[in-house]
Amino acid sequence: MNDEQVMDSGHHENQEDASKFWSEERENGAVYNVYLKKVTYKSATDLEYEQSREFSHLMWETHKVRVIKSGTLSKLVESLVTVKGEMDSCYVNVFLATYRTFATPHQVLNLLIERYKILKSEDKEKTELHDVQLKTIKSVISVWLDTYPEDFREDPDYPCLQMLEKFAQECMEDRDLAFRAKHKEERFRKEAQQNRDIKVEFRFSICDEVDHMIDSEYHPPLDFFDISNQRFAEQLTCKDAFLFRKVIPHHCLGAVWARRDRKSGREPPTVLATIEQFNRVSLRVTATILKQSERKAARVRVITKWIEIAMELRDLKNFSSLKAIISGLQAHPVYRLRKTWAAVPKETLALFEELSELCSEENNQIASREILMKEATAKFPDLECSNKTLKKKNMLKRQSWIEKGIIQGTVPYLGTFLTDLTMMDTAMPDVTENIQINFEKKRKEFEVLAQIKLLQLAAQIYHFKDDTQFWLWFDAIRVYDENESHDLSCIIEPPTDEVKIKKKSASLGHKPSKWDTAKLPQFVCTHDDGLSVTSLSDSPVSVSTGPLISHSSSASSLLSSDSDVTSPYRFPDSCIIKVSVQTEESSGTHVYKSIMLSNTDHTHTVIKKSLEKYSIERCQEDFTLSQILPDKELLIPSKANVFYAMNNNNPNSDLNFVVRTKSCQEALSKKRKSRGKLKKLSL
Repeated sequence: MNDEQVMDSGHHENQEDASKFWSEERENGAVYNVYLKKVTYKSATDLEYEQSREFSHLMWETHKVRVIKSGTLSKLVESLVTVKGEMDSCYVNVFLATYRTFATPHQVLNLLIERYKILKSEDKEKTELHDVQLKTIKSVISVWLDTYPEDFREDPDYPCLQMLEKFAQECMEDRDLAFRAKHKEERFRKEAQQNRDIKVEFRFSICDEVDHMIDSEYHPPLDFFDISNQRFAEQLTCKDAFLFRKVIPHHCLGAVWARRDRKSGREPPTVLATIEQFNRVSLRVTATILKQSERKAARVRVITKWIEIAMELRDLKNFSSLKAIISGLQAHPVYRLRKTWAAVPKETLALFEELSELCSEENNQIASREILMKEATAKFPDLECSNKTLKKKNMLKRQSWIEKGIIQGTVPYLGTFLTDLTMMDTAMPDVTENIQINFEKKRKEFEVLAQIKLLQLAAQIYHFKDDTQFWLWFDAIRVYDENESHDLSCIIEPPTDEVKIKKKSASLGHKPSKWDTAKLPQFVCTHDDGLSVTSLSDSPVSVSTGPLISHSSSASSLLSSDSDVTSPYRFPDSCIIKVSVQTEESSGTHVYKSIMLSNTDHTHTVIKKSLEKYSIERCQEDFTLSQILPDKELLIPSKANVFYAMNNNNPNSDLNFVVRTKSCQEALSKKRKSRGKLKKLSL
């Protein structure tokens, strides 16, 4: 058996499909998963020759493949070069995409330089392997510099670039790398100066301003109803695609997004820009409806037009603004206008129902995920719908696209990926029990980052031009804060006792559960960095345009929400579950926190993890574990493997568990038995 160290690509499932897990190996500073992999070593010509002989020979051999599972920072950096001296591009990709959550660029560069110096100074004959290892370290640094240049943008001194330039000149004797480092620094300095110059406000003189107004072509002010739905959708898509392409994927990581790691002191600006645009659209949807306070017919026209614009966005595969519009229409101040919605044409309501289902938060956004997987890189959207008239229009539209050679890009709803990455960050520990960096977590995070990168390529397909006149009009729309929105809504349709009683069962031609704005994933970046959830109450205090995900909200606060925004994120050998803890002091609370459940976790392990998550210092033997099902609870046996013992019949449903003290469990059992006796007596 050949001993070969091969780093995993980050696609752990593929590794398991191609290899068979053998064992776990530990060495100083690292833990490895070891796989046995069959590798063909005979060429096709050799195989034909062997088959013609009387005795056949082996056609493959078994290689021992080591995949780093956890390690110290120095071990992870050392593993960027395999024992054969090669660069495993898959491992390098995972490392470079995720290392910022556990190290700084300066730390990583310093370790690479030290590694190079150690190899170069070793007192031994220069072998081919030795030379390959040195070249590979240079290749890793080169790939890093090309792929993530922003890591080296450290205004004003650029210490990493200066260190790299000096190292390349003095130790590597690599003029090319030294020149590239120096060129990068000069370019960054020039760009920094240009940005400072741009910030200096430029003012026209009064005469220049008058001349500019005279010379400019006059454009009459735009009116909402005069803007075509196509123009509206194309402009929103132009902006969304531009912002999504600018997103730096590693800014979406839970540790960065939830800002658990505040070492850098930086905001993730590319993510915030996308979120702010989402909010701009959603708030203007609500505002344009509420400003028509005296005319129901006008409100109906506005709602109808927004739904039609949403359909145009669906055709363009812009799921971001599509979701923003649906969120604005489902916001409580608009949702509660029953008389207005009752006047909306049935055909339009049916279309809204289909779009609402697509944007639903139920079952971990399963509907939107399926559509995104199906259409992400497709030329056209799937325009199938139940409405016959709309179906005919869609067929004609598709035919027109084919004839004109039009191909649609894709803009996803970024909140889906932020939720997934935040869940992973919360549920999986950063370090293992032996105080090593959990690189398995980084692999799983990389899978989501890879999806974002793939979709960014799809977003490049659009060729719409920015319409300045449109955006001047759009930005000028007056938006309202939550109190103003509530007050305007109540002026339009004053709240009554009857409405308050029936508000949760009100139906506008479809299931009210799909309109539950408490499940609405609206982004809002507020000044007080708060986390709020929209409510169905008529109280102005509870009405909120706040987010389920705020850029500053901690991962724990997000996942502790009693909303349905989080659902299990599953892997072949593990999944994320939500657990609440009930003790004598906290009975009746329903706060959930997420933990990672692996296929080796038994009941006592899950209870221990849960207690640690809630910072409860009590003996785990005093607690029980139960799975919460829609119609009952499943008590997990004390010595069971929870991964296999739990009810997993519906792969899209939430995996909710409760850890109770045994005294609470006994009291609950007695209560249920007494209820059963009462039912029998009533019969």
